Amino acid sequence: MYLSRQLRLLPRANIARSLSSSGAHYTTAAPAEDVPIEIPNRIERSPTDLLQALAGTVARDHTAPHYKYHDDPFLIPMSNAAKRTYAMSKESGRKAAKWIKEEHRDLFMHQEAQPAIEKFAPSMVYTEDSVVDETSLAQLISQGELKDAVLVYNLLEQKGNPISPDLKQSLLELVCFHNNQEPLPAEYIEERWFMQNNRRRERGGKTWKDGDLAEKLYSEIEPKTPQSYASLIRGMAKYLQCERAYALLQEAGEKRVQLDTNTFNSVIEIASFLKDTAEQRWQLCTELLNEMSQQKLRPNLGTLNAVLQCISTFGNFKLARTAALQALPEFKQLGVSPSLGSYYYLLIIFCRERGPVSHVIVDILNDISGKEFQIQHPKDTYFFATAMDVCRNHLHDKSLAKKVDELLHTGKNYDLIGDSFKESIYYRNYLALLCQTESIDEFMLSYDLLVPNIYIPEPGIMEEILRAIEINGGVEYVPRIWSDMVVFDHTHRESLLLYVLRILVDNKPNADSPAQAQLPEQGAKVALDMYERVEEAIKRLRKVSFTGQMLGDILTLLVRGGNYEKATEVFAHIDKNQHRIPGTPSLNALLEFVDASVQEKSPSQALFALQYAVENNIDSRALAKRIHEGFTLNETHLSKLKSLVGESFLDK
Repeated sequence: MYLSRQLRLLPRANIARSLSSSGAHYTTAAPAEDVPIEIPNRIERSPTDLLQALAGTVARDHTAPHYKYHDDPFLIPMSNAAKRTYAMSKESGRKAAKWIKEEHRDLFMHQEAQPAIEKFAPSMVYTEDSVVDETSLAQLISQGELKDAVLVYNLLEQKGNPISPDLKQSLLELVCFHNNQEPLPAEYIEERWFMQNNRRRERGGKTWKDGDLAEKLYSEIEPKTPQSYASLIRGMAKYLQCERAYALLQEAGEKRVQLDTNTFNSVIEIASFLKDTAEQRWQLCTELLNEMSQQKLRPNLGTLNAVLQCISTFGNFKLARTAALQALPEFKQLGVSPSLGSYYYLLIIFCRERGPVSHVIVDILNDISGKEFQIQHPKDTYFFATAMDVCRNHLHDKSLAKKVDELLHTGKNYDLIGDSFKESIYYRNYLALLCQTESIDEFMLSYDLLVPNIYIPEPGIMEEILRAIEINGGVEYVPRIWSDMVVFDHTHRESLLLYVLRILVDNKPNADSPAQAQLPEQGAKVALDMYERVEEAIKRLRKVSFTGQMLGDILTLLVRGGNYEKATEVFAHIDKNQHRIPGTPSLNALLEFVDASVQEKSPSQALFALQYAVENNIDSRALAKRIHEGFTLNETHLSKLKSLVGESFLDK
């Protein structure tokens, strides 16, 4: 062992001499070779490269929850509402920790890490009595601390301290970007997504703060610079102060102030708010593009996507299609390559709900299939959800949906799926399309990979799955789907409960199928579980109640599963509450209950069923006949039968 270690450390020319001195003798020795050693160039690595390399050796575990949830069976959320609640709760914990750190800053003044980590230390607190200067303001602006930066700026103004124009410009950019509202910290991802979705629903008009600090800073900057114009125009455009943003752009043009490409992009994006008709919007776009050309500004990806965004608002489909086909080649000649956001806008333009069928997604997928993308534009995260929606609702094409899903899982493209809301939309459309186009066995393979760890079906999708099971005769999957419905909290959806019962009742088990051998027993368990859950829901005043059809199906399944004792309990509930339960069980359900009563030799229960049928105007002749033929009735039971159906029926 020692010798081999020494040999590795010695140069080749000394190997033979070393062996000779250690007692190993060779008659010949190979001549030494002078092989130049080439040292490879150093490769820059990021702090997470090693972790990514290790992660690349492990496939995705489809049974594990998302990393943001605790990997504990009792703490894994199993409904969409619970997923959001758990994720928001986790961020609330972070907020609580941050609050404690700020409120009890004296406990966190020590610095154990070297170099010090700023995030672990309490932030600086500024008050009206703080001693500040331009350096403090510059540092706060660079850190993006809007609230403290505004406070320090006001303190400097009150004390008469001069502030350089460059620093005012930096503050103007920060204030315009956030509309003088404290932004949510970047680490609160779930809350940011939730707020964005709410704003998307509520957004409908201007939110720009007129006459606020941004306009005050702009008025103080003299002479006006292209940067000051650009900051205010972009801020107003972002928060939909559209008329004034466009007026400032025109003012800058009249004063021959050279603006940049991104400022023009921001105004092109709001063209739909400036003009009413599609023709006027397209004319405004072309005017702005021509003005950029005159100022020798080179368009970029933001320009392309701004133009496509404007075109996507055209009500005139023919003009929108023509304008999009005209814009794409021109931008391509300028060397501007489309991003996923560009393709998203193309789908919006061509694949309209009430427009003609378009196969533009086929050309898009042929162009980008197998490629790995990085986010270049905010709308890039909208592509996959929209593409899957087009595959399902516009074209109803499973093969295209498979290609979109393959592209999503290429390289790191899954990073562009967007937030959890978009991910849910993507898989909602994907699963709905698969359950409509695949055999039930193939579909259940995809279902097992996605549900519940990646996607939890909404009630509408669960109904689509039940419909696919019914059409394909996959009744053996119903108990499994029912257990998922319980976990996903769908048991208060009356339509789903009736659908599950109908499939189990109408599809009797195939004797030749091993998978369906245990179906009667499983169906009885499902029916009993449903009965108990609805009873509990009624006590809690939830929006679900028994109907006659539901109870009749539960009764049938309990009888078929051999649980006659519970079947009598369910029928007693039907009989006792018949005036409060809407509808009645079917005649077939009562017939099967009577047949079970005959087998169990319980004429009293059979007569109760007959009495219920007579009282609710259900055809009782078949019931009476089975009771009369199935039992040897004593005088009491025979008298009861005669009182219900009459002696004339028994004489036939």
